[in-house]
Amino acid sequence: MNYSIKELRDLTGMTQREFALRYQIPVSTLRKWEQGDASPAKYFVSLLAGSIPGTSEHLLRLEGKDGKIFYYDPIRQMVYDEQGNGIAVEEDLSEVKSANLAIYLEDLFESFYEICNKFNRDCRLDKNDDIIWSRVV
Repeated sequence: MNYSIKELRDLTGMTQREFALRYQIPVSTLRKWEQGDASPAKYFVSLLAGSIPGTSEHLLRLEGKDGKIFYYDPIRQMVYDEQGNGIAVEEDLSEVKSANLAIYLEDLFESFYEICNKFNRDCRLDKNDDIIWSRVV
């Protein structure tokens, strides 16, 4: 399927600014593409579409509470959120009840966001403090 840049951005649920930052596109360029003042190269749109969940026919789409959308790629054994964050899973999810799977994915990505926030916080603190951490085994 051929997508427009606007359709791809809408699939992610991101604002123009968020989408531009995520995919390293100048915001002004993204605006021009979406308004039809300029056009991206077709190969670029194809590459971009391949990196956004929901653009492939073999993905299983799951809707969680509050309208959150998740995708399961049974070929790659990956689950994705709307923004394209992916997590590898070992378990075959094809026979898990879809209502339950949506709940499990909400929990999984909530933990993922939490640990990402902790990682980013620790890195910010590290830049400002002269501390060397050690891990006790």
